[in-house]
Amino acid sequence: MRVPTRIRRWFVWSVGLAAALLPVAPAAAGPSTRPPPPPIYVEECGSCHVAYPARFLGASSWSAVLAGLEAHFGVDASVDPQVLAALRAHLETAARSRETAADGTPLLRITETAWFRHEHPRPSSSVWQHPEVKSPANCGACHRQAEVGDYGERSLRMPKKGEAK
Repeated sequence: MRVPTRIRRWFVWSVGLAAALLPVAPAAAGPSTRPPPPPIYVEECGSCHVAYPARFLGASSWSAVLAGLEAHFGVDASVDPQVLAALRAHLETAARSRETAADGTPLLRITETAWFRHEHPRPSSSVWQHPEVKSPANCGACHRQAEVGDYGERSLRMPKKGEAK
């Protein structure tokens, strides 16, 4: 018995659709290729803001950030020398491989990098001024899993006008 062409097409289409919708288990279940940041980094940096992944800036940028902790974006974020050494070791090791500098000057803000501007091309100033967001540096306002280093689109939720947490 010969199966009509439209039924064969429907079967092939539905099998393809089902395969496309199934999660890719090995990639999701496998270990992360990046080791988690050391607890001292999460503790020190995460006490005031999200402990940004080191891959967001190049080593020279992180070095410049650490060199200015006594006036860290208007706040004295100084740490003792042992903690500073641990932070420096982590950030130098896990930093972005491509430098984040403008005209040879290390960028101090992740929001100034070409990568950030590429990933956030359209948010209007009203998004940044939303009471839940307040600034582009508040990653957790839209990236709901930022505290665990997940900035993927699956955990992205833009606050709506008039909405509060």
